[in-house]
Amino acid sequence: MTQPPAVVLLSGGLDSATALAIARQQGFGCYALSVDYGQRHAAELAAAARVAARGGAAQHRIMRVDLAGIGGSALTDPTIAVPEQPSAGIPVTYVPARNTIMLALALAWAEVLGARDLFIGVNVLDSSGYPDCRPEFIAAFGALAALATKAGVEGRPCRMRAPLINWTKAQIIHAGLRLGVDYAHTVSCYQADTQGRACGRCDACRLRRDGFAAAGAPDPTRYQGL
Repeated sequence: MTQPPAVVLLSGGLDSATALAIARQQGFGCYALSVDYGQRHAAELAAAARVAARGGAAQHRIMRVDLAGIGGSALTDPTIAVPEQPSAGIPVTYVPARNTIMLALALAWAEVLGARDLFIGVNVLDSSGYPDCRPEFIAAFGALAALATKAGVEGRPCRMRAPLINWTKAQIIHAGLRLGVDYAHTVSCYQADTQGRACGRCDACRLRRDGFAAAGAPDPTRYQGL
């Protein structure tokens, strides 16, 4: 039987690589979507291509949106420093409306493909306080999708799937390793160099490093200067 199609948002990081593996394990034919939104480095897009190829994606597309033109985030504006210490509240690495825009793009592609399932690798426990990583946001976007699409009004709404939403980073890593994810091919760092090597100092690096330690698994991350 033909596998049902699903769109998987794929950033090239640890979480989205795990979400892709889970979607594949659940029997979906996966159409991976990455977004070039003007992020300060292209290493994560190269990582996404590797993860899609090795993870068995049926197709991988990169779409472009100029969020750097809007600014307001350390991930798109080189004049805003990436913090290297944990901070209270929503950090400057939050990209305004990023997940909303990415989910909208994925939803549009899902309609064209006839896919009724959309996977995103957000998780609220290790999300650095980002508002668009919360279960409430995912549920609200699912309600919007049911109202705003042809598929939705015809009774075939696209289901928002966030399998990692309440998992710790260690739980995510355990699940991925069981499913054969090679995390050496992923890039999570907010300021990776052109070779994809992590800085080892930003919040994303800290969460990733602590996650491997909590999981009791070797950290395959390549760090700058090593």
